[in-house]
Amino acid sequence: MAERRRLLNLGYRMLGSVQDAEDVVQETYARWYALSEEAQRAIEVPLAWMTRVASRICLDQLASARVRRERYTGEWLPEPVRNSATWTSTGGAGADDPADRITLDESVGMGMLVVLDSVTPAERVAFVLHDVFGMPFAEIAETVGRTPAACRQLASSARRRLAERRPGNSTAQEHRQVVSAFREACETGDLDALVALLDPDVESRSDGGGKVRAALRPVVGQDKVARLFLGLMRKEPEVDLVDDEVNGTPGVAVRVAGTTVAVLALEVRDGLVTNVWVVLNPDKLHAWTGYDTPSP
Repeated sequence: MAERRRLLNLGYRMLGSVQDAEDVVQETYARWYALSEEAQRAIEVPLAWMTRVASRICLDQLASARVRRERYTGEWLPEPVRNSATWTSTGGAGADDPADRITLDESVGMGMLVVLDSVTPAERVAFVLHDVFGMPFAEIAETVGRTPAACRQLASSARRRLAERRPGNSTAQEHRQVVSAFREACETGDLDALVALLDPDVESRSDGGGKVRAALRPVVGQDKVARLFLGLMRKEPEVDLVDDEVNGTPGVAVRVAGTTVAVLALEVRDGLVTNVWVVLNPDKLHAWTGYDTPSP
């Protein structure tokens, strides 16, 4: 179970999709059991072997995912996850190059995953393996088919991209307070209060996947974003906004008649919301389905 959990964590950070990560884990084990007993015994560290195999599968999937997303309707966002214990408490990365490391909690954040989706597949694989899971560049080289020096450059390039747009710097308590205030302003229809919580350049991106109605392009600016959410609240008077955990940080679940129809992940910097990611695609909300309760 510990092996499977590590591989699932790896696959999710690589692909941004729980379903795709589970497929990667299944394929990795299928390849392990396809080996002869003699071949299995010859592998000194099975988990290291599985990690390399899973990473190669992810690398192939990332390349094909770019083609699929060109046909995706509207914005594509990572699949939000709910139970942080499953995704963030699998231990830290290695001790070498500590300045290059990020924690598992950081790496599962929606902001981090969105940025990682903008780098090349090889950069993402090298970065996740080294900076998150502590794999030496010599081993990463075997996975991506490059030299250790080239893998170091790949991870460095991804790191620079992340540094250019580092996720929010608020504490967990500050984040929770801002998210709760955001929810309350939406519920009460207080435009001024909502605008005051938003960064002037705040951006809202919605992922409906062509399954439900959603904004096809980012909405930018505090006034436009505030009016967008208050307009949505007026169109759906029976909606309930519930504080919930999204990718290890406070977020909001949007429920209608007890069923979660959207999940909001918010990025907070200096006390203001800088990004709102709205996942409406029902195919990406399975983590919330089992927790839905009927409205009283």
